[in-house]
Amino acid sequence: MSLLQTGKLQLNSTHATETTGGDISTFTQVAFPTPFPENTNVIVVPFVQTFNGPDTPGLRIADVTTTGFKIRFNELVGTGRALSDGPHTTETIGWIATTV
Repeated sequence: MSLLQTGKLQLNSTHATETTGGDISTFTQVAFPTPFPENTNVIVVPFVQTFNGPDTPGLRIADVTTTGFKIRFNELVGTGRALSDGPHTTETIGWIATTV
């Protein structure tokens, strides 16, 4: 039986685009409204719900656990360098989390 939770948050990025793998120091922590049962595998699917900034706000997810996940904007990056200015204005992010 799969369990499902949804949510939304306001997210912006004042930091440069992150291009170093594994560096999650600029990510925002999101807690699930209700923790999923221990020892379940959780996946998170985020969606940008608004169009407030001119650059394309890619999303990165990290450290998904039964209690939450980390998220940040990461504007377009190509060949190890940012293709946009990095910072991004506030957007509404919707997310769906489920067990598999």
